[in-house]
Amino acid sequence: MSEETRVPPGESIQAAVDAAGPGARILLAEGTYAESVWIRHGGVTLAGAGPERTVLVPGGGAAADVPRLHDAEADVVSGVTVHGPAVAGVRIEGLTVRGFSGAGVYAHSAAGVEVVDVTAVDNAVWGVYLRESTRCRVVGCRASGSQYGGIALSFCPSSDSVVEHNASSANAFGIFVDNSSGVRVARNACHGNAIGVMLLNQVYEGEPEGGVRDCLVAGNDLYGNGLAAGAEPGGLGAAGPPISGVGLALIGTHGVTLVDNDIHDNHPSGASVMGAGFVMGSSKDWGGDDALGNHVLWNRIAGNTPLDFQLGADLARQVFAGNRAGKGEPAELLDPPDGPPDGAATGWRR
Repeated sequence: MSEETRVPPGESIQAAVDAAGPGARILLAEGTYAESVWIRHGGVTLAGAGPERTVLVPGGGAAADVPRLHDAEADVVSGVTVHGPAVAGVRIEGLTVRGFSGAGVYAHSAAGVEVVDVTAVDNAVWGVYLRESTRCRVVGCRASGSQYGGIALSFCPSSDSVVEHNASSANAFGIFVDNSSGVRVARNACHGNAIGVMLLNQVYEGEPEGGVRDCLVAGNDLYGNGLAAGAEPGGLGAAGPPISGVGLALIGTHGVTLVDNDIHDNHPSGASVMGAGFVMGSSKDWGGDDALGNHVLWNRIAGNTPLDFQLGADLARQVFAGNRAGKGEPAELLDPPDGPPDGAATGWRR
């Protein structure tokens, strides 16, 4: 049986984690804890009494030598960092992480990290950020108020990860699958972001090999995403191009299955390089690839402006079936409500 340590408010979570070592269960009582935490041992569970009952906020500085958030200013501090040689099997659950200058939860080079029933709110850069990690699960979480992604996976090849039953709002990206493959994004609600869900294959100088392959995006509700990102230096999504009013985008992806999603009522409030609720396009201009072998099946895409869909891809190299939309590009893709006169359905109906 794993060792169990209870930590009341006013005592150090970090001291308890370090003293307990691998396989420990650290149980946090109801209350507010002003510190950041670095989990560097495998098998650790960090469990609060529930979101908004157990709250982690900045205070006391970061643990000595804690790894800094990748691609961020050196002085930013994350709420919970999971990183270390062969760290695996860490679980973080039942707490709120609020107001950190880095990420709410940050895992780097880890395996089997589970983030369950966590609220990550107003963390400056990311809400829940998993990088170069495998077999991770983000389930039943709420992420809002971050400059980039509410929930994001970056450079997680063949990750076999799950992002499920989460709610993400008021971020540049509700859920961001960045050069990560084998990810299941299912039954999430993303609203009030600049873009609800984005899967992006793009090569960055000095970064690991990219690519987005063999992902499933299913049963998500993506609506009311209308913030403006990439518009102001230092503002929301400042490192990227202007994006606003997009529900879901597949950019340079290979073999992604998009099924049974509701993409509706997304309206831009500013300039955007994407002009529809659902966008498929190439990333070749940024070192990525064309969109190839994607399956877009039984999705409902309606009430978006200026268009419901915008497909900048070789349509003969994708599979479409059972989708419904009101307007899009190419316009001729849409069959009339009573079906095509020659019986050769395109997979898109009004």
